Amino acid sequence: MSVLAAILASIMGLTLGLLGGGGSILTVPILVYALGVDEKSAIATSLLVVGSTSAMALVAHARAGNVSWKTGLTFGAFGMVGAFVGGLLAKFIPGGALLVLFALLMLVTSVAMLKGKKKPDGARAGEDAEQELPILKIALEGSVVGLVTGLVGAGGGFLVVPALVLLGGLSMKRAIGTSLLVIAMKSFAGFAGFAGHVSIDYSLTLGFVGAAVVGTFAGVALSKRIQADKLRKGFAVFVLVMAFFILGKQIDPAVLEATFSANAILVIGLIAGAVLGSGFTAVLMRQQTT
Repeated sequence: MSVLAAILASIMGLTLGLLGGGGSILTVPILVYALGVDEKSAIATSLLVVGSTSAMALVAHARAGNVSWKTGLTFGAFGMVGAFVGGLLAKFIPGGALLVLFALLMLVTSVAMLKGKKKPDGARAGEDAEQELPILKIALEGSVVGLVTGLVGAGGGFLVVPALVLLGGLSMKRAIGTSLLVIAMKSFAGFAGFAGHVSIDYSLTLGFVGAAVVGTFAGVALSKRIQADKLRKGFAVFVLVMAFFILGKQIDPAVLEATFSANAILVIGLIAGAVLGSGFTAVLMRQQTT
């Protein structure tokens, strides 16, 4: 792996460690625009990076008792199904179209980060509110968010955490820790869906994962000394700009003609609706937890 790739992976990990959810969304743009990896291989690599960094962060949260294994495994199981299907479906969608979907997710993520994290009142602010898991709602939410993860290579933590609070009855702290389990499970499942139909540079991937993990630990250490809320809003603006940059690259008429067919447009429209619908659902969930 080149020095540039190691530096950029470390920066991505540092951002993830500092800000938590949303930091890993830098992975695909770094791989595509800075390192020249093709779109689908970049998304597959991103899934492995997101899964690995989430799994590493999960260890610390588990030791602190901030993981609800039953709830996380239930959410994660449905998410894995959706993510694996998403990884398989990506075979039939042009790489440029997947980047458009990714840019849409970046837009939703940036808006969620600009709104900030809402701290729920009452029992859920510090302790779990015991309740029976609504399996049908969990199946729907997990499958849709998992599908989005498998298609575009982003963990979608900003969608998972509110769902764990509202549907799982977890406190905010436990929801954040448990979301890492859910994200790791569906990221690895999405990677498995991609692995059979894309070419992956495993030396680059493993090096990227290693550098990102080191950066993540550094970011977690720094986060204790830096006000993350201010950084999060600045980063959200950067993500917003990057989303418009990616959309601008894909709006070029020549790229559009080469990328989109009638069937692809239909599939993209349906999936884009799922992406945006998931995002707006997350916003509503956040409002309900206040």
